[in-house]
Amino acid sequence: MKLKRDKFRNYFRKNFVLLLVLALITGSLGACGSKDDWRSREVTVIDDNYRTWYEIFVYSFCDSDGDQMGDLQGVISKLDYIADMGFNGIWLMPIMPADSYHKYDVKDYLEIDPEYGTMEDFEELAAECDKRGIKLIIDLVLNHTSSEHFWFTEACDYLESLGADEEPSAEDCPYYEYYNFVKGNPNSDVWYQVGSSDYYYEGMFWSGMPDVNFESQGLRREFEAVMDFWLEKGAGGFRLDAVKEFYSGATSKNVEVLTWVNDYVKAADPDAYMVGEAWEGLGTYAQYYASGIDSFFDFEFAGPTGVVTKTLTFSGETNSAQAYAKALSRVQNAIREYREDAIDAPFFVNHDMARAAGYMQYDERKVKMAAPLNILMSGSAFVYYGEEIGMTGSGKDENKRAPMYWSADASAEGMTRGPLDMEPQENQFACAEEQMKAEDSIYSFYKDTILLRNQNPEIARGTVARLEEVEDQDIAAISKTYDGKTIYLLYNISETDEKQVTMSAEQYGELDIAGYLSVDGGAVTMKDGVVTMPSYSVAVLRPAES
Repeated sequence: MKLKRDKFRNYFRKNFVLLLVLALITGSLGACGSKDDWRSREVTVIDDNYRTWYEIFVYSFCDSDGDQMGDLQGVISKLDYIADMGFNGIWLMPIMPADSYHKYDVKDYLEIDPEYGTMEDFEELAAECDKRGIKLIIDLVLNHTSSEHFWFTEACDYLESLGADEEPSAEDCPYYEYYNFVKGNPNSDVWYQVGSSDYYYEGMFWSGMPDVNFESQGLRREFEAVMDFWLEKGAGGFRLDAVKEFYSGATSKNVEVLTWVNDYVKAADPDAYMVGEAWEGLGTYAQYYASGIDSFFDFEFAGPTGVVTKTLTFSGETNSAQAYAKALSRVQNAIREYREDAIDAPFFVNHDMARAAGYMQYDERKVKMAAPLNILMSGSAFVYYGEEIGMTGSGKDENKRAPMYWSADASAEGMTRGPLDMEPQENQFACAEEQMKAEDSIYSFYKDTILLRNQNPEIARGTVARLEEVEDQDIAAISKTYDGKTIYLLYNISETDEKQVTMSAEQYGELDIAGYLSVDGGAVTMKDGVVTMPSYSVAVLRPAES
């Protein structure tokens, strides 16, 4: 017997590493192995318009040529980073020539701003996105142009040339009807004089952005040519800017314009994706779905007073996990009143809002937990660049569009200087290159969250129902049903307490943990139908047979 024991000890010493690897593979190391198991599950990404989108401000994202300004080649250089995170959609903020840093004042709809590169760069970007299964959409600013756009300058020159008794005519100058001009001073702070003439033009945002007139069929034909152009260049669709201002305060007229846009684009490319910015309350922006446009941004959940922030930072029953679950159903039902196949577009922050880390008082646990509250919503989820590493930015608009924090070295390759009028920003969390090396970083948590979404098609596409029998105010318990399959998501939004949730086989069938998230790294476990969840964690449960 002693000889056999000695042989065993020698074998164990020589093969310790092999045995350890085998233990990890078979899951015999308990919770840690279980967590690794869910990460190794097959990713099921369906090629449709339910995607996970990454919003990029090219100016501040990544520089490829050493001038400290972001460009399209810089975006190309980071496509593998974006794809590895799990994103399969990119939204580029405006890339057309403009005088401003933000480029929402378009001077030419059929060109690339020289600061960003060339049309060949865009075509290369579109092709490289396609290779990676990434759909690329671009900002399309239809509500207004730059005051330097030739349509506007031609119209203004024409009006200034008229004699005192002459009436303007679109036959003499077609561009005259492309904008909202009136004779005589309207005495309004959104109307501006045309030179020294008696004519004034409307500009809801500022004088450098004259509003267009959608009553003009000539203008509509121009925009149809613009949409055709970009679809042919490789764009997979459009983010539609400021759609509620086409006719300010007139939702039905705005819906008519969007119906025209949708019908035209979908006739040209049925697979194109469009998402509109209707910065309104749910009761109003839900109405815009009647246009047929795929998605509208879900402002109900976004920003410093949206559902996500309230759930994590406000107290009381109206801001509880239960309230979060109820809000998921409420928004879903509101938009489906107008279209059954509507695709919600949840987001937490964007380029017009302060960075989310500030809402959370730079509490890393809350910054992490905000990710699944946004990304695991049904629809097309959007993430603003830098949110995956908890970037800083608040105050003036330039501060919200600060350089992507790739490296702690401001002079490192790819780093940009950001907008010239930006105030100094001091990031509270590590840069991307450091966070990518850490399993417990915000970056890694975002990556795991997106992986869960990609592994379970029901998360993006499923119809939400709240599990009303789960009454704990700290637990959001929902089901999502898609293509005949139902999965369950449990969120423990208690900041401190471990929770147990009973998911009995009699009521739900035999379930397995398909994956989980835990801000502190602790395991979510299930035994005899009881799910044990650490504070700030999420569990995804699937029927055992699937």
